[in-house]
Amino acid sequence: MAQTGVQLQRETFSCSICLDLLNDPVTLTCGHSFCMNCIKDHWDKEEEKKIYSCPQCRKIFTPRPELMKSTMLADLVEELKKTGLHPAPADHCYAGAEDVACDVCTGRKLKALKSCLDCLASYCEEHLQPHYQSPAFNKHKLVEPSKNLQENICPHHDEVMKMFCRTDQQCICYLCSVDEHKDHDTVSAAAERKQKQRELDLSREEVQQRVQDIDRDVRVLQQEVEALTLSADKAEEDTGEIFTEMMLLLQTRSSDVKQQIRSKLETEVRRVRDAEEKLQQELAELKKREAELKQLSLTHDHTQFLLSYRSLPALSPSTHSSTIDVRPLRHFEDVTAAVAKLRVQLQDVLSEKWTNISLAVTEVDVLLTEPEPEPKTRAGFFRYSQEITLDPNTAHTRLLLSEGNRKVTVMKKSQSYSHHTDRFTGCYQVMSKESLTGRCYWEVEWTGTAGFCVAVTYKNISRSGSGECKFGYNDKSWALECKQKSCSFRHKSISIKVSDGLSSRVGVYLDHRAGLLSFYRVSDTMTLLHRVQTTFTQPLCAGVWFYNPPADTAEFCKLK
Repeated sequence: MAQTGVQLQRETFSCSICLDLLNDPVTLTCGHSFCMNCIKDHWDKEEEKKIYSCPQCRKIFTPRPELMKSTMLADLVEELKKTGLHPAPADHCYAGAEDVACDVCTGRKLKALKSCLDCLASYCEEHLQPHYQSPAFNKHKLVEPSKNLQENICPHHDEVMKMFCRTDQQCICYLCSVDEHKDHDTVSAAAERKQKQRELDLSREEVQQRVQDIDRDVRVLQQEVEALTLSADKAEEDTGEIFTEMMLLLQTRSSDVKQQIRSKLETEVRRVRDAEEKLQQELAELKKREAELKQLSLTHDHTQFLLSYRSLPALSPSTHSSTIDVRPLRHFEDVTAAVAKLRVQLQDVLSEKWTNISLAVTEVDVLLTEPEPEPKTRAGFFRYSQEITLDPNTAHTRLLLSEGNRKVTVMKKSQSYSHHTDRFTGCYQVMSKESLTGRCYWEVEWTGTAGFCVAVTYKNISRSGSGECKFGYNDKSWALECKQKSCSFRHKSISIKVSDGLSSRVGVYLDHRAGLLSFYRVSDTMTLLHRVQTTFTQPLCAGVWFYNPPADTAEFCKLK
């Protein structure tokens, strides 16, 4: 009851605006009291409306009342402060649904500050004071507020469970230890806690050590990413400069060739103009001489004719040579042919060296444990062998599947396939049933005359059109085109010649996660034809594509 009285006093002498004890209290004509500054601030906010109300009962005052300090109320509050009255607790001091409430408080309960394992009760700050002040509570165990105190009570004997049965691994009370747990290995809960605490500390140390190890490894990986990024940026910058230098070199050579062509053109044109000028002068002289001879031939007086003929000067030798008309002409076509030949040689060099550049990129490795490099031998590739079966629903109608859908043959006539939305209609190609992820290896053997293409592709590639569906002619597929005299890699319609000669058996290695795709010529040894380093965003399918002539076949080999 004393607590109720104190609580009533707190609410009575508290300002309903600031929830604190009244300071310079004023009482309105409606009977409610507030701190002078609180009610002034409240009415200042209502100044524009010229309507002043009581924050508690909402009574309207017009005009704004003049406030006078309530001396008696102020003296009473000061007297109560001297007797130990404290401000009313704020709302956040009361226990909510998720909080542990004080078991002693009546009415609206305050939050518990501690729970007592001996009393099996929780106390707010005020009701906890006896535990701090009275010697009777010195041995009581205070813990953080807990809602689970009743779990400490034995359900059989309604006693506090202060013992632990190691045989049954459960907490028990003293009566349990002399009853159903009589012959069991029992110890006090404190002793068991001490042992379990040691185990917990060891486990915690192990966890902390592992956390430190992982933190160290994370820092190493972060440093590796930073180093990798810096190295990649520098390599990109350096290779860009090198390619720029090569392009500048080509531009310089192009300018030199253009300058030589123009210089040679000027020289040869000057020669021609000089020859033409001489011929024009000779032509003019000849026409003048022809006119004189014609005039002389019209002379009727024989004596005058003879005298004039005798005085004619001798005809000067001709500078004109008939070889101008018959000499073989040598213009600049040979220059174009020489540059074209250089282009072919440069393409061959780039194709030959590009594999080395691609290999250098793919061999970049980071400081991860247990790296999985690309196998070096055919036996090593066999560890990742993938059985490939072709999907009849994707096969073009001119393709015949056999050998358990591992072999495909180009036919002269269309096959009687049923209509299917997955079927290729624009190109003679087919793809696998299997979706390829992880690390995979397979081999394809080709026989025929025209050539074929072995590829990997996303499943959502178009089924019609030419560039939309043809392997290697879009951004959804990567293809190796094999012909009688050469092999070329193609992606996004960009072709790169990778080797001369026929590759009738091709090995394909895929590391989907690493974004690695490699094509090999398979014979007694494995010869790398081309390697791709990219990022695959979807599972892939294997596929083959044929040129027009029938009877060509491709078979996905069974690997032993």
